[in-house]
Amino acid sequence: MFNALLQSAVGGPFIMTLAHLLAFLSSLLGFGGEQRSVTRVTMQEEVVVRVPVDPAPHRFEWEEHKGPKCIPTDDIRGAKLSGPQQVDFVLRDRSRIRAKFDDDCPALDFYGGFYLNPQDDNLCVRRDSVHSRMGASCRIDKFKRLTPKLKG
Repeated sequence: MFNALLQSAVGGPFIMTLAHLLAFLSSLLGFGGEQRSVTRVTMQEEVVVRVPVDPAPHRFEWEEHKGPKCIPTDDIRGAKLSGPQQVDFVLRDRSRIRAKFDDDCPALDFYGGFYLNPQDDNLCVRRDSVHSRMGASCRIDKFKRLTPKLKG
């Protein structure tokens, strides 16, 4: 009854706008459930990419190979923690790229996720950094392409 009254008084679009606003606020406050995804926000011509982090599973060992100089931020689907000086990016095609940080990078707390603030639509070595939610940052020294190898 309330919806019908609200629809007749204000019109249909108001209800959709209110529903979207409530969904946005609940996700902003952390009540959005278990769905975690990479979020891309543009504020005043500056792109910020929030990447959720999951602990790395221990079913595989990963062999490192020469990696690219840059990866498109649109291809990043998530990240796995693989050590205090590195983070593994999970890409759209389910492949992995390991970002290794500079030697002077402190061990950062990435368990709550992290942010990327690339200069363009690519995340590049020796140019871009990974920012923890606590405010610290580490510059990416190199990327390594990973291939899985079963343990045992």
